[in-house]
Amino acid sequence: MLTRIVQCQVFVSGLCNKLNPGRSRRLTWRRTQLQGVQTFRMQNSQCCVKLSVQPSRGLVDEKFTVLVQNTLPGFPLTIHALHQSDDGHTWEAFGHYTANNTGTVNVLEDPSLGGTYSGVEQMGLLWSLRAVPGSKPWLRLRKMNIQTPMEFTISVYQGHQTEGFNDQVPLAGVVVERWYMAPGVRRVPITEDGLTATLFLPSGPGPFPGLIDLWGGGGQLVEYRAALLASHGIAALALDYLTPKVTLETGKMVENDYFEKAYRVLQQHPQILGSRIAMLGLSFGTSITFKVAAYSEVIKLRCAVCVSGSHVQPVDGSVKQILAYFNKNSDKTRFNEESQVIWRDLLLPIPTDPAFKVDMGRIKCPLMLVVGEDDQNWPAPDSAVDIKEMMEKAGNSHLLTLLSYPDTGHLIEPPYTPHFRASMFKTVDTQQKMVVLWGGETVAHSRAQEDAWRKILVFLRENLYGGTNPSAASFSHL
Repeated sequence: MLTRIVQCQVFVSGLCNKLNPGRSRRLTWRRTQLQGVQTFRMQNSQCCVKLSVQPSRGLVDEKFTVLVQNTLPGFPLTIHALHQSDDGHTWEAFGHYTANNTGTVNVLEDPSLGGTYSGVEQMGLLWSLRAVPGSKPWLRLRKMNIQTPMEFTISVYQGHQTEGFNDQVPLAGVVVERWYMAPGVRRVPITEDGLTATLFLPSGPGPFPGLIDLWGGGGQLVEYRAALLASHGIAALALDYLTPKVTLETGKMVENDYFEKAYRVLQQHPQILGSRIAMLGLSFGTSITFKVAAYSEVIKLRCAVCVSGSHVQPVDGSVKQILAYFNKNSDKTRFNEESQVIWRDLLLPIPTDPAFKVDMGRIKCPLMLVVGEDDQNWPAPDSAVDIKEMMEKAGNSHLLTLLSYPDTGHLIEPPYTPHFRASMFKTVDTQQKMVVLWGGETVAHSRAQEDAWRKILVFLRENLYGGTNPSAASFSHL
């Protein structure tokens, strides 16, 4: 693990006056240069509040510990996290704590009594992040520039605070970094054969197994999940297939051979094991993944992971025709009392006509399905039931791993990503903006994200490495 010297600014408040009222003191402050640790001291006093966050630098899926020391027993504190996203919006989370009989709060062991999360929640300061009051509604936090870290200012305030943090002086505060790219991971833009993609290569000479990473119906080149996979030893190609440069220039959507070109980029790369390539799809990305796994004569997947998706589609259709099939059922769109769009009925009931769903009996590689049972955007739970039945009837159900999570919504992301029950969404074809209901309950959804990511990594390692080269597939820490 790389160490990092953090220059901590020290903030002074009237804590000692509160602890010992009636005694006037001249307050002094100092700077400390410790990794993720900050203290402040008051002259002529034993008062010294110390805040420690360890590790102060790590991957986004790596836990940290928060420790506050040297307060009075029973003293009420608020631990607060502040983050400014790449698009300029500000996010916060906070928990209310009471110091134990040694004047200590350990977030790993002590319960939050209120705030944006409650109970013993080691990573509550991240997964309960929300836009600060006064922000635009229906925002969603996503990392745009994965070559820079996500920075979080963790601060301690006296009392149980719920608002006005900008108007108060914290007792202590430190900055921690969370990265999607581990040291040595290489980011390589890919434009050959008309592709719009980015290849992330793990640190070291390789060769590495490969993976094509497909996001959903919002389009764009989304890189952060691929970067994180490369940080765990898998060469990952983030592929834009709905809004690539060729589509923006010609107005024509890509054909099915676009994905074969992406596969060949991985297959022919000198640092990639051409016979060990997987595909990971979320939402609309699962439509492509299912089709490729079942029908492609070119793409031979070692394994596949499908998150929050469905096998329902015109089997012989192109990307454009699949979208048209979805849109044909737009009359099944529902709205809740807040006018949020619910699309889960568009593909229901699951068709019996084999022309409109992938023949799952043709799947010849291990397949992992990840499903949120409160998915309000897509019929992933219903599809999973049908997929399981189809594979059992075909005799290939031994290839299926199904992860199904209660009270979990559509956007199942890497761990500690904040849960968004609804957010603004822009359709690829019409560019119409709307608030879409994704579903899920925050605590359950966050638990599911952590569990699913861990099992996805294990699944990929087992099927791509096959028990060989364990060092390359091991967790990478900063």
